[in-house]
Order: sequence, then structure tokens, then C-alpha cells
Amino acid sequence: MDLVIRDARVVDGTGTPSYRADVGITDGRITEIRREGDGPRLTAARTLDADGLALSPGFIDMHAHSDLALLRDPDHSAKAAQGVTLEVLGQDGLSYAPADDRTLAEVRRSIAGWNGDGSDIDFDWRTVGGYLDRLDRNFGGQGIAVNAAYLIPQGTVRMLAVGWDDRPATDAELDRMRELVAQGMAEGAVGMSSGLTYTPGMYAKDAELTELCRVVAAHDGYYCPHHRSYGAGALQAYEEMVQLTRDAGCALHLAHATMNFGVNKGRAPELLALLDDALAAGADISLDTYPYTPGCTTLVAMLPSWSSEGGPGSILTRLADEGTAQRIRHHVEVLGSDGCHGVPIEWDAIEISGVGNPALSGYVGRTVAESARLRGEEPWVTARRVLIEDELGTTILQHVGHEENVRQIMGHRVHTGGSDGILQGDKPHPRAYGTFPQYLGRYVRELGILSLEECVAHLTSRPAARLRLPDRGLVREGYRADLVLFDPATVAAGSTFEEPRVLPVGIPHVLLDGRFVVEDGKRTPTLAGRAVRGTGRARG
Repeated sequence: MDLVIRDARVVDGTGTPSYRADVGITDGRITEIRREGDGPRLTAARTLDADGLALSPGFIDMHAHSDLALLRDPDHSAKAAQGVTLEVLGQDGLSYAPADDRTLAEVRRSIAGWNGDGSDIDFDWRTVGGYLDRLDRNFGGQGIAVNAAYLIPQGTVRMLAVGWDDRPATDAELDRMRELVAQGMAEGAVGMSSGLTYTPGMYAKDAELTELCRVVAAHDGYYCPHHRSYGAGALQAYEEMVQLTRDAGCALHLAHATMNFGVNKGRAPELLALLDDALAAGADISLDTYPYTPGCTTLVAMLPSWSSEGGPGSILTRLADEGTAQRIRHHVEVLGSDGCHGVPIEWDAIEISGVGNPALSGYVGRTVAESARLRGEEPWVTARRVLIEDELGTTILQHVGHEENVRQIMGHRVHTGGSDGILQGDKPHPRAYGTFPQYLGRYVRELGILSLEECVAHLTSRPAARLRLPDRGLVREGYRADLVLFDPATVAAGSTFEEPRVLPVGIPHVLLDGRFVVEDGKRTPTLAGRAVRGTGRARG
């Protein structure tokens, strides 16, 4: 064997009690597991003493925004150091494939706050398959830092087939969207995402989404919606997605399944009851959450959808017009815009976490309300100025969550972990660097919300099952050696809201396909990550 990990506490991903064993690896796969007392010790070319460490499958980040980060950063310790061995990209209905020249320019501008403007990237692909191929041949053919799967972004598909108009798709346009989704699934996507509070994806009615989900289901994929509200009307929005996917016969994975804003304080049990009823009736549902209360998105996402019709240039034109800007303000501050989940915005809960324009760096780390007070102006005036001068590239933290909701949802039997980590900005959300050790340190060791074995199952085998990966997510003979060694007594997130880019502690070793990407707590030069493709086979 190439490597034996000796005397590890194996937390195998099944949720069953851990056990002590030697684990042997050959050619990137687990070839033998020998429990303590079951015979002579395994031997190999190299032996790693794991006494005092837990050995688990690599963690799967079910909601990542590393679509360009994996292409620009060979280190990518933000995820590798957490023990993440696979990220799911293409989230919230907006990403970079499929596209043409027009839509690629539009989507780059639309989500610059998530991924940067991409000026450092050679966008030499236009299809889903082309993007996945690019991941494989990145950095001179070496690959990428961790593995990556991809969801077809429904908003980008609509942008390509319909444009930015708030109207139903024509029959021809719907046919075109079906073709794009089918092609993307055949080329290796694992499902489809939506961002139903982001334009232009939010302009799609349920009937349109149902038709696209039928295509996804026919290729054995799943639908991952950021649904229409996480605030006022959150439960109705969850119910809408459950019913829609049941009508389509499609598996459902609920993105960042939170219950936020004051209207939803203490209402997690209502969401869980809704899911339990649907599961009991035969629905195929899973969800992901991050173990923090604040959310993270772009400042422009707070605006009403009508102000975004026509795309980024049209938004800036409307913001520059005094009369239209006042209409936008009324929707945001009084009515509660659909971009802010139907809840009037609280400017003291909106913290600017990143800007594209260096001249605006003084706003970072302050709430909009605080910056407005320092300038002696109303918060809307400050927000409008930042949006215009930053050309919509501003990211924010939105402090609207509730700890009791977070704890109750993470305990559900279909829960998985997702960082929703935006890596852009001077002060990104600490979840980008800390989600997985935060689960293991705070919610397992300190609070006891989950047992260690149960938590590892949430972060490994459950997401692998959702992604239909037959050889990942468990410490089992024949499975790929995507593995994490961590110290249950010390593992913890290093990132905080004050210092969000600090790496975790207590995770000394991470392996992909049996190769060390983190060794003795340090990132190695190894680029073992590749695109993980869905089967793409149409059923029947």
C-alpha cells in the first residue's frame, strides 16, 4: 500500500459509532480498513500516526461560490484548510455557463460582488462542459485545489434565452431553455439552481420552473432553489418549492435553508414540520445551512425586482434618476422590496463587507446606518452613492438571523452543510473560511447540538448521496481516499467577523485521492481537484 493511517478514530460518515483502526490507501483509494485487534498491523511505503485524531471522509460544501476562485487561486486554503474536498458551484441561479458573449459580460457584471469582475480570468468556455473541462486543465493541466461539481444556473439560462425582461417566456424561448438545461446535464452538471430573489431568474413563474425541473429530473439531477423569500412569506416560499418539485417529479435541495428577519424568530419548527410532512408523503428533499446567523449577499440584491429589469446598466440608470431613485427608496424602506424578502430594510443591519472601488474602502466594516451618521446624511443617500460609485459590486452582511432557528434546522435528518462562502471583499463573511470547523468545534464539542458521528454524516455521506456519488462520502474499502484528519478536542474556526480570513485550527491533514493537500497543518503544492460530473444520462 502507498499509505497507512494508523490508530485513527474512524468516523466513517454513516452516523454509527466511531472505532479505532488502521486505514490503508493505494492508488488513491481506500484498500483496507483493519480495526483494532482484528489482526496484524497494516504496512505501507509510508505510515502516518493518527493517534488522537479523528479520520473522516472529506467534507462536501453543498453551497459554494468558488466558481472563479478555483481558477485564479491554486492555494484555495479558504476551503482546503477546512477539510473541504468537494464544492458545489453554480449557485443561486447565476454563474458563467452556459453563456454567449453578451450574457457572459452581463453575468460577470451582475455577480462581481460574489466572484470579482473576472478581469483576471480567460473565459475560454461557453458551455457547461467547457467550464468543467477548464477546471480539469487549469494551472497548466494540473487541475484545481479541491474537487468541484456544477449546477446549471437557471437565471443565466433565462438571460441567454429570454434576456432581462420581466415577462413569461414564449414557447420558443421555453424550448430553448429546456435544450440548454438538457445539454448542461448531459455535459456533467448535477442539477439546476435558481436565485428567485435575483434577476432575471426571479421573473420565471412556477410553470416555467416546473418545466425545467422536469428536464433536470429526466437526467437524475436535483433542483437547488434560493427561493422567493427568506423573510415575510418564507414558509409559503418553502411550500411553493416543495409543491413545484413534486409536480415535476424532481429531487429538491433547499439552499441555505434559514428562517430570517424578525417575522420568523422562533419559527424553525414550522419549517421542519412542513418538510417532515412532505418527506412522509414521499418527497425527495434535502437542505443545507451554514452555522452562523448573518446572511451575505450584494447590496444591489436589496432593490425591488422592477428596478433591475433590463440588466445592470438599467439599474444604474434608474439609480441616477432622482424620481426613480425615490420610488426605489420607498419600496426598500417602506413597502419591503422583493429583493429584501418583503421586509422593510433595516440599515443598521446592513454591513458593507466588500467593495470593488478602492475609493470606497472606508465603508467596509461599517453598517450603512453608521456610515450615514458619520457623513451626516440619511442611509438611503449613502447606499445609493455606494451602489453607483461601486457599479453594483458591493457585498454586504445582513444581520437578520436567529440562533435558535439555526440550531433547530441543523439537527434535521436531511440537513447538510453549505458555506455559502463569498470569498470577495475586504471583510467577507467568516463562514467562507470557517463553516466546517465551526460545526465540529462550536456545535459538536462546545454546545452538543450534534454528536460527532452525526455531524460528520451531515457533512459527508448525506451530500454525497444527494450528488449521487457512488464512491465518496464514506470511509469504506473501495472508496476514494478523500479524507480529513482532525482533532476533536481542538478543531475550531479561526475566522471571526473581525478577522474573517483566519484559517481553522485542529485540522492537520487533508487528502484528495490519497494525496496530501494539507499536511501537518500546511497547504502543499498539490492540485488534486477535478470536476466531478453527474452521469448526464436521460432516464427512460
